[in-house]
Amino acid sequence: MLRSGNPALSARTFEGLYTSGARTMTIDGTVNRTMILLCIVLAMASVVWSNVLGGTAGYAVFAGLGAIAGFVVALVTVFKKEWSPITAPLYAVFEGLFLGGISVVVEQAFPGIVLQAVGLTFGTLFALLVAYKSGLIQATENFRLGVVAATGGIALLYLVSFVLGFFNIRLPFIHDGGMYGIIFSGIVVVVAALNLVLDFDFIEKGAESGAPAYMEWYGAFGLLVTLVWLYLEILRLLMKLRSRD
Repeated sequence: MLRSGNPALSARTFEGLYTSGARTMTIDGTVNRTMILLCIVLAMASVVWSNVLGGTAGYAVFAGLGAIAGFVVALVTVFKKEWSPITAPLYAVFEGLFLGGISVVVEQAFPGIVLQAVGLTFGTLFALLVAYKSGLIQATENFRLGVVAATGGIALLYLVSFVLGFFNIRLPFIHDGGMYGIIFSGIVVVVAALNLVLDFDFIEKGAESGAPAYMEWYGAFGLLVTLVWLYLEILRLLMKLRSRD
C-alpha cells in the first residue's frame, strides 16, 4: 500500500483517478510544476521582503493573510484534486506571503538566518533526491510506517501545545532554546526531511500507475507542503541555536 506522512499525499490519493487514452502524470511534469510553484513562493516572499524592508510595517498582515488563506486553499486542494492546476499556484502565492512575513520578523531578530534556512532547505531537498534516486534511501514499508507515525506524533504534540497556549501553558522543549528544545527541533527537522523521501516515492508510484495529468500539479502541491514545513522547522532550529550565542 502506498503511504506518505504528508496529509496531501495519503494512501488513497490516487485511488479512482486512473485514466486511459488521455495524457497521464509523469515525473518530469511533476518536477516542472514543482519548480513553478517554488518560483511563485520565492517571488511573493521577495515582494513582502522588499516592502517591509522599504519601510512598510505590514509583515504581520501578509503573514496572517497568507497563513489563513493558504490553509483554506490547501484543504480545498486536498478534497478537490482536479482543481489543483488552479489551487496549487494559489497556495504557492499565499505561502509566499506567509513565509515572506515570517522571514522578515525572524531576520530582524537574527540577521542572516533566513539565507541559512533557505540554503539548508534546498540543500536537504537535493541531497535526499540524490539519495533516493541512487537507492541509498529506500521507502520500504517499515520506513513509511516509522515516518508516518513520527509525523503524526509531532502533529499531535503541536496541537496539544496550541490548545495549552490558550491557558498560558507552554511546552518548553518546543519553544525554548535549551538543550532539550534543540534536540526536539533537530528530530522534527529529520522527520520533515524524511517525508520528502516518501513524497518522491509516492509521486513516482502514482506516475507509474497512470494517474491523470492534473495530478502533476497535485504532486507538486504535496511536495511544497513538505518543503514549507521543513523550512519553518529549520528556521526554528536555527533560532534556538542563535539564541544560545
